[in-house]
Amino acid sequence: MSDVVESPAAVPAVSRDEILVVDDESSLLAVFAEALSTRFNVTTATSAREAEFILRKKEFKVVVTDHLMPGGNGMSFLVRAREEFPHMQRILVTGYMKPEMLLRSVNEAALFRYLLKPVSMVELVGTVQEAVKLHDFSVSAG
Repeated sequence: MSDVVESPAAVPAVSRDEILVVDDESSLLAVFAEALSTRFNVTTATSAREAEFILRKKEFKVVVTDHLMPGGNGMSFLVRAREEFPHMQRILVTGYMKPEMLLRSVNEAALFRYLLKPVSMVELVGTVQEAVKLHDFSVSAG
């Protein structure tokens, strides 16, 4: 009996969901990207402006962004992203969320969820997994 070894070309590549993570703190960005990269293809950006440029080049199912960043805040970025990419799910990471800001974020940015710092990596990965499922459902539903 001989063992049959398949060539790498014969094995289909597993498609991984595309996620965009935006944070001006490079150390936090690296931690988030590392945690998420076990399950997703992760692209990072260090500003809202850079993230907007990236969104025009590639499709993402989920964007995770910090709230307070130099040169534009994450909430404003998510409001603009919602207009152009309505199926892409939006997650805001913040150190502080006032009740009126929460209401605005739900209404204007249609957030999937917000996460308070410090964020546990288990919570982050689980939240992104749920957001991907909702994205896929919203796209298949029309």
